[in-house]
Order: sequence, then structure tokens, then C-alpha cells
Amino acid sequence: NRVRSCASRKTMTAPVELWTDGACRGNPGPGGWGAVLRYGGREKHLWGGAPDTTNNRMELTGALEGLRALQRPVAVRLHTDSVYVLKGMTEWVAGWEKRGWRTAAKKPVLNVDLWQALVAAAEPHRIEWVWVKGHSGDPGNELADALANRGVDAFALLGQTGQDEAVVSA
Repeated sequence: NRVRSCASRKTMTAPVELWTDGACRGNPGPGGWGAVLRYGGREKHLWGGAPDTTNNRMELTGALEGLRALQRPVAVRLHTDSVYVLKGMTEWVAGWEKRGWRTAAKKPVLNVDLWQALVAAAEPHRIEWVWVKGHSGDPGNELADALANRGVDAFALLGQTGQDEAVVSA
């Protein structure tokens, strides 16, 4: 399932590959998020977490922080195993915005702070939203999952966050 969301600004032709994931030990409970950005033989890993959160909040935060790490408008192929994030950004957000951030049932949208931040972070980019099945061997998704779990351990439980960058073989 591939869905496109396009912005009006010019972007690079080769997309930045971005894999994002969230994790939670208990729901709610301590949680973490991870993001893997790959472009031009370079790879950047981001992770963080929260001591008392939900899996959906961590899934949203992974996508949000991955997009926030981009320093200029670019084409992005964002891979997520979260149907919540994928459908939210490609199907639901437009209706929520029209209804003043209310659902079709007129209830307030959950996690509205993160949805609004994600919409703003996505705006300058041309994003292809790609759903991947979690824990199915996709290397980028597996790495994002490991980073999300690192976020649970490092940030949610110990109060740390982090990132690293590496050159990868093409």
C-alpha cells in the first residue's frame, strides 16, 4: 500500500528513506520511538522515549522526529508499520482539520498535539507514505523497532535520548 502526499515546494529528486517505529511496555506505560534516515550512503539513527505514554503516541513521535531531523524540503519515502499513522496522515487528517480536530462522531481527536505537529513537520516535504508489516524482516523497520526499544530503555527508564550517524555501504 503506497499513498502519496505532496507539498508545493521543490524537493530533491532522490528520496530520503525514513523508517519510523514506536514501542510501549504496557499501554500506557514506558515507551520509546525510533527513526532511521538514509540518504546518499549516510544513515542517521534517532531515538527517545517517555516514562508514561501509549504506543500510538510513540508511533506518531517517531514519524514526527524523523521529519523534524530533515534540514530542508526533500522528497521522503516514509516507511511505517503503524496503520494509525498511515491512515491518519493519508485519510483522516483532512476531515479532522475541517471539523476543528473532531472525529466524524464529533469527539475530540486523540493525540491532537502530535497530529498537528506531524502535519506541520510534513508540510514542506513531498512524502510517499509506505506501510510495512512489522516484524516481517524489513531491515529498516527492524532497525527502527530496535531504536524504539532502545528509547524505552535509555530514555523512558533512564532519562536519556540520543542519535548517531554512520556511513553505510551502498
